[in-house]
Amino acid sequence: MSSKLNDQLQALDNPEGHKILTAIARGIEKESLRITTEGKLAQTPHPAGLGSALTHSSITTDYSEALMEFITPVDTSIEGSLKTLEDIHSYVYRKLGDEILWSASMPCLMTGDDGIPVAQYGSSNVARMKTVYRYGLGHRYGRLMQTIAGIHYNFSMPQVFWQHAWEAEGQPGCLTDYISTRYLGLIRNFQRYSWLLVYLYGASPAVCASFLKDNNKHELTPFDDQTRSLHMPYGTALRMGDLGYNSDAQKGMSICYNSLANYVQTLKKAIQQPHPGYAGIPSGQDGNYQQLNDSLLQIENEFYSPIRPKRVAYSGETPLGALCRAGIEYIEVRCVDVSPFTPVGLDAQQIRFMDTFLLYCLLQDSPPCTDHEQVIMDYNLKTVVNRGREPGLKLKDCSGERPMVELAGELLASMESISDLLDSAFKGTDYSAALQDQKAKVADPELTPSARMLREMRETELPFFRLEMEYSKRWAEHFRASTLADEVVKTLDRETHSSLQAQADIEQSDSIDFDQYLKNFYAQYDSL
Repeated sequence: MSSKLNDQLQALDNPEGHKILTAIARGIEKESLRITTEGKLAQTPHPAGLGSALTHSSITTDYSEALMEFITPVDTSIEGSLKTLEDIHSYVYRKLGDEILWSASMPCLMTGDDGIPVAQYGSSNVARMKTVYRYGLGHRYGRLMQTIAGIHYNFSMPQVFWQHAWEAEGQPGCLTDYISTRYLGLIRNFQRYSWLLVYLYGASPAVCASFLKDNNKHELTPFDDQTRSLHMPYGTALRMGDLGYNSDAQKGMSICYNSLANYVQTLKKAIQQPHPGYAGIPSGQDGNYQQLNDSLLQIENEFYSPIRPKRVAYSGETPLGALCRAGIEYIEVRCVDVSPFTPVGLDAQQIRFMDTFLLYCLLQDSPPCTDHEQVIMDYNLKTVVNRGREPGLKLKDCSGERPMVELAGELLASMESISDLLDSAFKGTDYSAALQDQKAKVADPELTPSARMLREMRETELPFFRLEMEYSKRWAEHFRASTLADEVVKTLDRETHSSLQAQADIEQSDSIDFDQYLKNFYAQYDSL
């Protein structure tokens, strides 16, 4: 254990420190496709009974009109966050009619780009910008990518933690800059070790053959004689590999998390600099918007990474502008697959381990990342995505190659002091138990979700689509049979009505045309 990690653990191992740890805040954003009873992508609009996808705080859409996203508010209770997510699912099912929610990250039966409706948000400028951005993604990466679902896990430490840590280090600089610097350290360590999360929780080793019907540029192999499913025999999370939001254009980007200024300026350049490969896609000529601009990135969200620094932005403010204004407020983990084996896609044990993992990344030493180390991190992540359960698999570190099981074992052993501390704070043994379960997955790859999926496909003789359809139906019955408290129904009903009114207010308040709206939006980057 490093001296820095030991010192920080000692500083938290007291009643006041335990109180700080119980105030760690979380938020969950979980995506699910709406599908028909036949397992095809829903072609219907976002259900009117769920309010406005533009302004609803809990129920919205992401890339496709059929890709729903459920958002929990910031909460310090794991059980509270999961209960809120359960309630949202139950409420949504009361408005879906015959449609159900797909239970996996990789999609259902697909019929190509033409069968994937792009998300719509109304007639306002901000709504049109969201839709045009999604059209741009479709042109750049194909619309099939807009049907891949995931879970985003938001994590933040309480302000009192930062105040105490800042004072303990002699108040270096201003507190806001100190917080951003520490969160960037967390992000660098997360990048170093994210392959472990992908191994432990990846749940997308296979896809329906319809997803790649017109794509011969992949390395997946048929799972069965009928080629109804394609898979990587030792794969873990294909969503995080070349089948996801990856492009040759973005591979040339070098995003540095050594300083907030460098991160902001690198993304700003990518948003402002035209990219020849996108020049042929209309971006406003004669009013035809098929993308927002012809730059490498339309907006910063187009840069897909396993983790992001975040701050809640003001209305109309750019994400980078928010970071420049007040620093990093929380981090967003983006490499979590939707688990088909739980009703809402993840459970309390997974959250407890993720908290342990993220706290380790925060408290452990985090030296600046070099270009050489970035190559190693990229290699390790890609290798585990495609071959994570391969016997004898080796990964790289700065000293050379080492067996993955050794590296994983050392990492998990290093986290024992974190899980013990969290157990003390929460007066139980749940965190240590969660850590032990992850050690078991390293010792036996068959215990991982990716192995379970392939095993169940073999044992039931069901292709990926049929197996996930069975799980989707099971959870649909679960949520339709669940009881919702009257107050929860009333609260979500109120939000439904208020979101519709909020959308109408936004549409009525527009006073400039879309061209000018975009000019004003992009002008914000000039001052960063």
